Amino acid sequence: MQYKYVRKAQYHETDMMGVVHHSNYFRWMVEARIAFTDENGINYTQMEREGISSPIASVQADYLHPARFGDTVEVALSILRYSGAVLEISYEIRDITDSKLLVRASTRQGFIKNGRPVSLKKAMSEWHEKMLNLSQTYSAED
Repeated sequence: MQYKYVRKAQYHETDMMGVVHHSNYFRWMVEARIAFTDENGINYTQMEREGISSPIASVQADYLHPARFGDTVEVALSILRYSGAVLEISYEIRDITDSKLLVRASTRQGFIKNGRPVSLKKAMSEWHEKMLNLSQTYSAED
């Protein structure tokens, strides 16, 4: 199962030819990831108030076709792996009008508290349980 986030490509995200600049796809993935966690009871702002942050350790993307100004796109994400300390997510960004796959990507992130790696299982067990459930529901293997 995939979580789906829909948005419209904005003018300020494009170059002079009306093509979305490659860096914006990463922003769209962040938007989708935040919407996904917020809608499922894991609020990044609250997590950071608790002293935990979740930096991106790696990102990979394949650009297959460009999005253009005014296109409505769908960012579909699924969880590749969640261990408590590491979260890996895959993304497919598609043009919503014809379902053309524009970008295929993945991110890997960890969790840190006071500058040191931490497991959500120990630091925020309630959120760890929610993330475990989400990793089963939105597994990339489904």
